[in-house]
Amino acid sequence: MGKKHETMHQVSYYECDLNGEMTFPMMISVAIKVSSEQSDILGVGSDYINTLGITWVITQTEVIIQQLPKVDQTIKIVTEPTAFNKFFCYRSFWIYNEAGEELVQINMAFALMDVKARKITSVSAELMAPFESEQIKKIHRWEKIEQVESEVSRPYHVRYYDLDSNHHVNNAIYFNWLIDVLGREFMETYRPTYANLKFDKEVLYGVDIDSYYDLVEEEALRSRHAIRFGDQLACEANFLWKKR
Repeated sequence: MGKKHETMHQVSYYECDLNGEMTFPMMISVAIKVSSEQSDILGVGSDYINTLGITWVITQTEVIIQQLPKVDQTIKIVTEPTAFNKFFCYRSFWIYNEAGEELVQINMAFALMDVKARKITSVSAELMAPFESEQIKKIHRWEKIEQVESEVSRPYHVRYYDLDSNHHVNNAIYFNWLIDVLGREFMETYRPTYANLKFDKEVLYGVDIDSYYDLVEEEALRSRHAIRFGDQLACEANFLWKKR
């Protein structure tokens, strides 16, 4: 286990949807900000790793939801870089309400990318030392993502403000593309309880993507998703839903 870092945050109206609940993109962005704060405090933030010609990229995101944070609610975000191996760094986040009750848990896998070559590079023990995370050999196996079988899709164009400082689409933006296809009526009828996303290929400026989805009735309602551009798979995801 590694060093923990926490921050208080008041949820603003612009971070929420029509239901007054924090959106996935905003929730992920706030969580990443907390991890960036920790990296900066430990002296291995973006400014430092940029001098090495590398940057962190998210390869997998899992979100377990008891209740989404609500507008004007004060929440505490705690993060911990739990472990790493030569390929990935694993980091978890917990979001609590003012009573100390857990609302959301987010688990992520990060990889290091060579900025010029745009290729994944190895994670060094020296870089991870300030976090005091456990060095492991095992690669974490995430819950398998069921593939979408429908050809129902909606196109989206990658805009300038979809990009982050790594010059590719910010991971939080994928949630917009994935969820928007479900429509307003669906989102006002159901609330998410679980999400699992795997990022396969970066999406760059000016690209046109297609967001595919289908719905499967199981013990819980599952939506299966894929984001593609041409014949390339950029992202695949599953969400679980329950009626409000």
